[in-house]
Formats: sequence, C-alpha cells, structure tokens
Amino acid sequence: MMTSDLLLSQIKGRSLRIGIGTAEDDHKVRLSCDQAEPLGLGEIVMYHDARQLAEDLQEGKLDAAVRGDMDSNEAMAALRAAFGVKRVLRAAFLEPLHGSMFLLAPVGIDEGWTADEKFELARLGAGVLRRLGVEPVVGIMSGGRSSDRGRMVAVDRTLDDAVIVVERLKEEGIDARDVQILIESAVRECDVLIAPDGISGNLIFRTLHFLGGGKALGAPVLNIPRTYIDTSRAKESYVDSIILAAALSSNGTR
Repeated sequence: MMTSDLLLSQIKGRSLRIGIGTAEDDHKVRLSCDQAEPLGLGEIVMYHDARQLAEDLQEGKLDAAVRGDMDSNEAMAALRAAFGVKRVLRAAFLEPLHGSMFLLAPVGIDEGWTADEKFELARLGAGVLRRLGVEPVVGIMSGGRSSDRGRMVAVDRTLDDAVIVVERLKEEGIDARDVQILIESAVRECDVLIAPDGISGNLIFRTLHFLGGGKALGAPVLNIPRTYIDTSRAKESYVDSIILAAALSSNGTR
C-alpha cells in the first residue's frame, strides 16, 4: 500500500529542480517552498506564468512541476499547448482520515464516461503506482451491485463497463477487480480506484477531502511524458504535492 513514508524513501539522495506555480499573492506557495527545503529534494522554483512553467517542464529545464495555486483553466491550457494533447487526464492521490492512501480517477467531470476511457485511466494509474514501487490492485467501480442489473439503463452501462475494463486490465497483467459500488471495502484492498464516471469521481474526491478531512496530495497528469502535479488552490500547504512530484520524477518519467 502507498504511504507518505514510502514517497519520501523514493527521493533520498536525489537533487531535483521542481517548479511550482503561484498566483499574485504568493505567500502560501512561498511558505510551502520554505518548509520543503529542509527535506533535501533539490531546488524549488516559483513561477507566476503558467505557460512558462509548462514549457520549462516540456523542455527539460525542470524535473517536475506542481500547479500550486495558479488558475486551473490557465494552467491546464498551458499544459495542453506545451505537450500537444487535446485534454489532460488526471488521477488524485487521496489519504482518507484513518485510512490508506489510494489513487482515484476520474476526477474531471468530463472524463471516464466510456469503457475505453476507464481502461486508459486505470492502466496509466497503475503505471504511476509501479513507478513508486507498488504493484497495484485496481478496483473498477460501477453504479450498483451486480444484483441491481435491470433497474436502470445508466446503472447497467456502468456494470457492463466494469466487466469489460477488468478483463482488459487482466490481459495487460494488472491485478484488477470488479468492486461494484462497494467503495467502503474497495478502499481497504485497492491502490487505484476507478469511479463509474467523472461526476461520481469528483464527488468522491470532494466528499473525502472537503467533508471527511482526508488529505489530497495532488493529481498527477497521466498522459504526458513528464511529471506535473495538479493541485487545488484550497490546499493549506503544497509540501506533500512537492514530495509527490519529487518521488515520481525520481522513478521513471521526468
């Protein structure tokens, strides 16, 4: 299972250059940089320009990047332009109160609405965990239990998707399980959770983080060949996001 200590263990002895974005009032980000400095991660550079942050990452001037409290629309547009992708796929590292850390996707409301999209999110998410030294168990959720089939067309679609995605992941050598709607048991056995669609995934994230007191470390962008951690402007500190960026850039994709 993923832990904060495991993240830190991945980056000992490695000196990195990590960029972090900030809005006009940079106090919170500056404080996070000061708090992260004693951890020996390397140089942490603040950026006020989303385009420059994305381009420097793409050009290899940075080992990793963290969005910080930059505007989300500007940051994601800059990232799409710099890396030539039509959209950004993300998965969020969550650590529920008194629970184990896991990777959740989709967290964008327009993501994960087809079996193909869920498969891609699950496959890429499993790759992120493997880079951190964890052989992941992937849980594919649906909108009900198997016994609920026939009650509603929308629910049936998610049940069908789960069966398809689990089979395809197993063909890729990934330990995948159809966990149905039982998130309460899935979080105890899975390192990656794929929600039935982007709306439910976003609601799970918001419920656990904003209402349930869980930690949200950040959301690695899955479909670019560099390490970029998307973050919320509501975070009190970005130290854990900087650690996550350092750990991922030290193990595989830079």
